[in-house]
Amino acid sequence: MSEEDFNMSMRKFLKKVGVTSQQEIEKALREAESNGKDYEARMVLTIDELGLRHEITGKITSAN
Repeated sequence: MSEEDFNMSMRKFLKKVGVTSQQEIEKALREAESNGKDYEARMVLTIDELGLRHEITGKITSAN
């Protein structure tokens, strides 16, 4: 696989993660009828074949 193909597949995967994650978060916030509340969030990326586990934490504040 060329470097260009690798970069393209990586970008495609990360775009899918970003878009679908945002949609799911927005859906959950709407269902919770949450206004102006802070939520602790955690995203875990795993690639079992590589033994990779990467965790990111942060805060999401819902809209008022």
